[in-house]
Amino acid sequence: MPVHRLPEAPLFPPTDRAARSGLLAVGGDLSPGRLLAAYREGIFPWFSEGEPILWWSPDPRFVLFPGELRVSRSMRQFLKKGAVRITFDRAFREVIAACRRPRPDQEGTWITPEMQEAYCALHEYGYAHSVEVWHGDALVGGLYGVSLGRIFFGESMFSSLPNASKAALITLVERLRERGFALIDCQVETAHLASLGARPIPRREFGACLRKSLRHETLRGDWERLLGSPPGRPPI
Repeated sequence: MPVHRLPEAPLFPPTDRAARSGLLAVGGDLSPGRLLAAYREGIFPWFSEGEPILWWSPDPRFVLFPGELRVSRSMRQFLKKGAVRITFDRAFREVIAACRRPRPDQEGTWITPEMQEAYCALHEYGYAHSVEVWHGDALVGGLYGVSLGRIFFGESMFSSLPNASKAALITLVERLRERGFALIDCQVETAHLASLGARPIPRREFGACLRKSLRHETLRGDWERLLGSPPGRPPI
């Protein structure tokens, strides 16, 4: 199936036209309007530096339903010790910069400078959010992604302290579950996310869940105030 070349307008072909690999379209830009239009259709950008912008809609889709979160005994003990502090939207640019650094087993990164600035712009508009894990004053882990309706689209995470990225995700999922979020989109399968309860679902099922979730108002703004305290407890 040929890959669709995007027009100037922020429009995308139906996701069922994606190739078997999940690749749907090429071209366009990373403007806030186009990125939000993509996420509303279950599409995300993923490409390496020097490549054109590539847009994906994999089948199956790897997701984490908040009610299916699995937290090991060791992770519960890690969180209970209080050795780390977790915040929201306090260091978005620093988190995405840390996620951009190549892993030891990687030669490069898909978070290009263009991609980094695009998501920082989405953060300024209140749609992209970060979770930070601190050990003292040091940022030792975190994640970032996009929120629309009652879905959080996870983009990337990092950890320089064992269990830090898991702590970020577990805390996020628990806070989103309290606020009725339907799922966390993990995009593609990893053993790290599978260990926390994420699983693949058909693209059609993901699309149905997405459409239902988008009927709800998006939780925009400062997530430290909105999610930093459980419901019923006033934010600091």
